[in-house]
Amino acid sequence: MDVSKMGISQSVVNEFLNEKSWLAIGTGIIKIVIILTVANIVIRIGKVTIHNIFKIRDRSPFRTSERREETLAKLLDNVLSYVIYFIVFMMILSVMNIDVKALLAGAGIVGLAIGFGAQSLVKDILSGFFIIFEDQFSVGDHIRVGEYEGDVEAIGLRTTKIKNWTGELHILPNGTINQVTNFSLNNSVAVVDVGIAYEEDIEKAEGVIQELLNKLPGQYEDLVNVPELLGVQNLGPSEIVLRIVAETLPMKHFYIARMIRKEVKMRLDENGIEIPFPRLVMYSRNAVEKKEPSV
Repeated sequence: MDVSKMGISQSVVNEFLNEKSWLAIGTGIIKIVIILTVANIVIRIGKVTIHNIFKIRDRSPFRTSERREETLAKLLDNVLSYVIYFIVFMMILSVMNIDVKALLAGAGIVGLAIGFGAQSLVKDILSGFFIIFEDQFSVGDHIRVGEYEGDVEAIGLRTTKIKNWTGELHILPNGTINQVTNFSLNNSVAVVDVGIAYEEDIEKAEGVIQELLNKLPGQYEDLVNVPELLGVQNLGPSEIVLRIVAETLPMKHFYIARMIRKEVKMRLDENGIEIPFPRLVMYSRNAVEKKEPSV
């Protein structure tokens, strides 16, 4: 048997049976458990502190919008978790007697090399940073980015998630977001056109509609004020078109427009005012040809 191999085996056995080795392993495990426990506690305390800070800002005169606060709170939660996890990883390596300084130096060089080849990633992160802190849009906003439109589900430093009304989730790199249309910052306007038959009394119809519009804000909370009847918008082939505009809460104009159409139709029916419908008049060519000319 090879003496060198016997020597190595004997040293391994001696190291395995050495009480100091087991004590060092046990101490290391205990330190790792303590580090993980403390890190978990720090993360929880940090997240609670972040949310409490935003609650305090709610009562101050310098508070920001609720949507932006929610977005910033989630972002800070993620940043806090990533920082703590990185520190924990470094501490665990130190407990395992791995040279952290050399590792950091090597990681810095590798990171520099990756940075040159990952310019798009850096662009996404910088764009995400400015999107959040310039409050271009926030979680819950309804936006349009290029051909994509929907509600913002999440905003990260690298990507933004947009969910449209049919359920598809679009994940867009922040670096590709050049132009954004935000529909949730200001109130919306509902526009409703109502057709009235030429045979009807227009002044009577306007009076009935205006009376109805004055009562609508009490029925629909999404209305900001009383809808306005602008008057005759158009003279159509078979109807006179009256236009109604209503200021609503952001993105509530579709719902309010549908409700106004319904209420106006019901009120016009109650007052016997006819809404025109297509009519078709048929002429018989044979009957016209057989008709004798009058003397």
